[in-house]
Formats: sequence, C-alpha cells, structure tokens
Amino acid sequence: MDDGRGAKVRARAAHSQLNRRTFVQGSACAAGAALLAQWWTPLAQADAPGIPLGPPAPFDFAALIKIAEQRAKAPYVPAPKPAPEIMDQLLYDQHEAIHYRPERALFPDSPYPVIFRHLGKLFSSTVKMYALENGQAREVLYDPSLFTMPKDSPARQLPKDAGFAGVSLQTAGKFDPVDKGWLCFLGASYFRGVGQNTEMGLSARAVAVDTSPPGKEDFPSYVAFYIAAAKGPDDPVVVHALLDSPKISGAYRFTCHRQNGVTMEVECRLFVREDISKLGIAPLTSMFWYGEYGRTNHIDWRPEVHDSDALLLWTSSGQRVFRALEDYKEFTISTFPDKNPKGFGLTQRDRNQDHFLDPVYYERRPSLWIEPLGAWGAGHVELAEIPTVDEYHDNVVAYWVPATAAKQGAKFAFDYRMHWRDDEPYPAPELARVRDTYIGRGGEPATPDPVGITKFVVEFQGKVLDDADPKQVLPKVKTSLGEITSLKLQRVPDTARYQIHFDVKPGKVGVAELEATLTIHGKPVTEVWRYRFVAGRT
Repeated sequence: MDDGRGAKVRARAAHSQLNRRTFVQGSACAAGAALLAQWWTPLAQADAPGIPLGPPAPFDFAALIKIAEQRAKAPYVPAPKPAPEIMDQLLYDQHEAIHYRPERALFPDSPYPVIFRHLGKLFSSTVKMYALENGQAREVLYDPSLFTMPKDSPARQLPKDAGFAGVSLQTAGKFDPVDKGWLCFLGASYFRGVGQNTEMGLSARAVAVDTSPPGKEDFPSYVAFYIAAAKGPDDPVVVHALLDSPKISGAYRFTCHRQNGVTMEVECRLFVREDISKLGIAPLTSMFWYGEYGRTNHIDWRPEVHDSDALLLWTSSGQRVFRALEDYKEFTISTFPDKNPKGFGLTQRDRNQDHFLDPVYYERRPSLWIEPLGAWGAGHVELAEIPTVDEYHDNVVAYWVPATAAKQGAKFAFDYRMHWRDDEPYPAPELARVRDTYIGRGGEPATPDPVGITKFVVEFQGKVLDDADPKQVLPKVKTSLGEITSLKLQRVPDTARYQIHFDVKPGKVGVAELEATLTIHGKPVTEVWRYRFVAGRT
C-alpha cells in the first residue's frame, strides 16, 4: 500500500524535522470525572477473546471535551516514553519488522477491524487505546503476544505494559501486510487515509501550532483514542481522540467512512494552555520536490517527484484558485485571506504514470480536501513551502489561520469534512482547469538569454473550451510586481487545450505574485492559476 520511502517521509514528518470562535461548552456528563480519575492508571485485565481489555467506564464526547479543558488549565505532563534505551534500538527497519496479528484485531466481526501500531524510536510515546461500545470505554491492554516480531527484535526487551504508538483501520479479509490499512493514526497528531486508488500519500494533522515564524513550532500529540466499531460496511468507524501539548489541549471526534476513498467528519474542540502566535486548523502536510517545471534544478532522472502539485482554494466569493507548488530556496509563506471559505486542499492532479516513472506510484497518491461545516469566520489559508533536496521530507504545509488570537485560556470549535480522494469533491464543470505549468528561459527561442526574464506557459483544458471560438478566447495575466511581456495565447495542435505564454521581469524586488485566466466575452471561464515567482528560481 505504501513503499518504504513514503513511510520514512511520514515518520520523519511526525517528528520535528521542519524548522517550522469561540467555543460554547456543552454539558459534561459525570463520566468525565470517572475518566479523569483513571487517567494513566493501569487497569486490571479483564477476560476477553482475542485481545486483553480493562474494565468498562462511562464515556461520551462531552466528557472528553471536559478532560481536554481541565488538562489545559494544568501544567503540561507529557505521555510516558517507556525504556528509551531500548526504544533507541527500534530504528525504522526494526520497527517495520513488527506486525500486529490480524487474528487479534479489535472488533474482528466488524467490516472494519482495528489493529494497533507498535512503539519505536520514531514513535516513542505511549498512546492510550480504548474500545468504545454502548457508551462504555474499555482500555486495550498492551501484550507483546499481540505482535509478531523477529527473535532478535529489541522490542522483546520492553516492559510488558509498554503500550501502543498508533492505530490502523483495516478492511475485513484484506489486512494490509504492513499494517497501514485505509486510515492510520501514527506519530504526534498525524494521520493518513487512502484515496480511490487505495494508495497513501500526503498526511493530515489534528492542529498546527506555530508551524511558521515567528513562533517556535509545537507538535501536539494524541494521547488517547476511543474507537467505536462500524456496524455495517456503509456505517462509519467513530474515533474519539484526546490531544495535548505544552501550548494546547483538544478533543476530537472523527466519523470515518470507507466509501469512494475516505471521508471523515471532524469535530474539533481546542483549549489554549499558552499563547500561540499562529494556530493552524485542519493542517495538511505533503511533499513537492519538482514538477514538469523546475527539473533543471535537480539531478534526479525522474520527470516529476511529488505527492501533491497544487493548493486548491474555493473562496467565499466562489472563485476557484489553483496555486502551483514550488520548492523554493528559502522558507516561503503565502497567505490567502477570506471569510467563511467554502474549502481548500492539496491536490495531486497529475495522474499520468509516464510523468513519474516511479514504482512508488506518485500518480496514485490521494488529494485531500477540507470542507468547512458551519461558519469559520474571518482568517486566511496559509501555505508554507520549505526547501528540500530530496523526496524524503515533507516540505509543504497548508492550514486555516483564524483571525481570533489564540491567547492563553482561549477556546475554539471547528467542524469540517475531509475528503481523501483522487480529485476535489465539488468540481466546477463550467470552468476549464489548469492542466500543466511550464517555466523556462524568457525571450524568443534560439536568441541570447535575456538576463532577468523568465517565461511561463500555463495550459488549460475543459469542456467550456472544446467548442469555443478561438477568436473569443482571450488570456488575462496579472503580476503584483514587475512587468508582463510577450503575452500570447496558443492552442495546442489537434486538441482543445489552450496555453498562455508570457514573460516576467520581476524588477528589483525579485518576488511577484502571478495570476492567469482565460476569458470569453470578458467572463472568466477557467480556474485562476496562481504562482509565487522568485527571480533566479529557474
């Protein structure tokens, strides 16, 4: 389902390799006190077939919210990290050799059994696991016999109550050999789902805290999961999660559907423990090394290497934006202000295997779309692009930053839907789409290189262009700085695709925000292509 390279990318992303409305509280039931009292207290093993469980305790989402709020008012206490000297020996290869036994799955008779991920050097903090049924939570107790592991595995030396690192949702009768399944929560607050091609690619996080300057990044982590089984294949698996970090605590409810990719309704309740410079809601994390443009800056032989190729925006005004990604030489932040946005996401639009020529199937990696549920208010979508020299590091992060300051004691509530699929869930068929972006030397072919001028070619394709009169299709290009020259529109021979060709001279500043569309009778008939141009990039 995923190759070693992709898994290493996520493993490193789960640890800090990047130098990077107010909530009306619901009533909390008496279960909150019971759950809080047992926190981190070992539970006696109860008899259960297949998997050891602790005794039941009342549970509901209101109780979990109360726990998160109370934790935020107290000093931060990190989750246990058992036997660090042994954990240091469980490197990537050693960790990947440890597999959960399918026959010991939680909810084995469900269409979506649940299995657990083992601790390791990259995933060294214990995460509590609970089975949730009929309003009762029972702790899933760690037992090394739940896993198969090599005879010489350092994991055999761990304490008998070491605990788990993560959780994976499987499909009955189709257990993935490397335990990733169709939805996997593993490492800090990271999780990954499959698209319609059943491949994993980019990651999501519960929340981003000071991911970009001026603050120092804080990596909140899940500390407990409460999992309720799906009754039928069309029913959801419901996963509750408790989140904590030095700066924030939170309660989440994920309602997870396994149809047509993965769809998740997310209820997010956050409580700020310490002032946060930048709070990122519904963060997405991906990798972009290079696409059809920018390849001359790399020594790799493959035509393209990326998990995602663009940030997509659907603004409150209805505008559709395709912001092409880039591997810049410096940490780059782009912001897109809005109020009550309709959606945003990172997409892998290029699905041509010949464009990648890689057995890890980049062309099958899912896109991930965030659909706000309810009014999110004022704020902005922020895109952080971090320099990289390879494909092993996630270097693209996108999230929503609310306008309300995240000061100590602040409370936030955000609900949204996540769509893991090949394409965005709500396309605009009346608009032609960006197909390709090309960047190269400015000026005319076979002429001396004009210093400081770069050529852009943006290609559009869509039904609206198929039967259009070419004389009525006109290009519209804008730049925030510098000058646009040599603008022309060209139809790709024997197709209905159109290319806008133009040169950019950015001026002394060297950075320009570019925008391009096609119009018919003065009306935009395409997405808005956007790109942050840094002189000297090509």
